[in-house]
Amino acid sequence: MNPAERARHQQLGERLQALRKEIAETARGYEFQYRPTDISLAELAEWVGAESKCCPFFDFHIDVEREGKLLCLRLTGEEGIKAFIRAEFGVEKMR
Repeated sequence: MNPAERARHQQLGERLQALRKEIAETARGYEFQYRPTDISLAELAEWVGAESKCCPFFDFHIDVEREGKLLCLRLTGEEGIKAFIRAEFGVEKMR
């Protein structure tokens, strides 16, 4: 990523951490839930696109609940990924 793309990615990452509504632990990672009025599907997809370039070891899943009630981002991966997600995405801060 060039410097402008990196800055935008960091800005989106900070928004995603600040605006998450809930965090749910899954068998292979974590799910972060957002209100569609707080963050757009386009912003979430933009962040995933950039994050997948620097962290290709993640599996990314975006779910949109019917009637636009909730946006969910699941980050999953191989053994040991949960500890990395907790450290990098401030999961402990929400608990």
